[in-house]
Amino acid sequence: MAHIIEITDFSAPELDIYARLTENQLVNRADPENALFVAESPLVIGRALDAGCTPVSFLMERKHIEGKGAEVLARCPADIPVYTADLPVLTQLTGFHLTRGMLCAMRRPRLPSVAEVCANARRIAVLENIMNPTNIGAIFRSAAALNVDAVLLTAAGSDPLYRRAARVSMGNVFLVPWTYLPEGESWPELLHELGFKTVALALRDDSLALNDPRLLAEPKLAMVLGTEGDGLASSTIAACDYTVKIPMSHGVDSLNVAAASAVAFYQLALLNG
Repeated sequence: MAHIIEITDFSAPELDIYARLTENQLVNRADPENALFVAESPLVIGRALDAGCTPVSFLMERKHIEGKGAEVLARCPADIPVYTADLPVLTQLTGFHLTRGMLCAMRRPRLPSVAEVCANARRIAVLENIMNPTNIGAIFRSAAALNVDAVLLTAAGSDPLYRRAARVSMGNVFLVPWTYLPEGESWPELLHELGFKTVALALRDDSLALNDPRLLAEPKLAMVLGTEGDGLASSTIAACDYTVKIPMSHGVDSLNVAAASAVAFYQLALLNG
């Protein structure tokens, strides 16, 4: 049985993870061996455990200890702290309503290298400076569903292990391999060295159709999506092998980046799997 601790003192330092530390503070870039993230909901926590992530503590609505949280707790060491109270108390402590009434602080796993992530991949997504955690989570969910083998991100974008990103992804950030691209290097050149052709999704009049036979024939393809609003940098587009755009109707010029990713993944990854 897990170590159940009733919350009586909101200022207790062991609750800082849930109540006072920002997600950027949890990342703790100065001490990566002790970096943390917070997973929310039994589904996300379970998929993190499946991926080998190590739990540190839980914050859980009291009724879930022997309810829907019981299966998750049974997979964890018996001495793991489980801080508990009724939902209104937890909401007051954290400042937000807990989805499914459960949080788990976990050690951040070691990130693989780009070469490791891409070793057996045929279709990958590259996310350049995408800032919104909701978009990151939705892209990972589409990547898992639509046959994308890996995701690479620039360091300036949002973290896939942010609580909201992982929750929106339905835990798929733990199923799809991912890592960050090296800073200060030409990542299109790196992907070319790994055997990938790169395709930029951008609004250009001379862009190829999404179902162009040349794209479908490529054995290894990296689909490159840009930040919300501005899209891909001009230098990135220039460095890619192809540029494509999704046809639009009714005067609409573009889709949200998460929606655009789903369309691209369906055409270039799932149908070409």
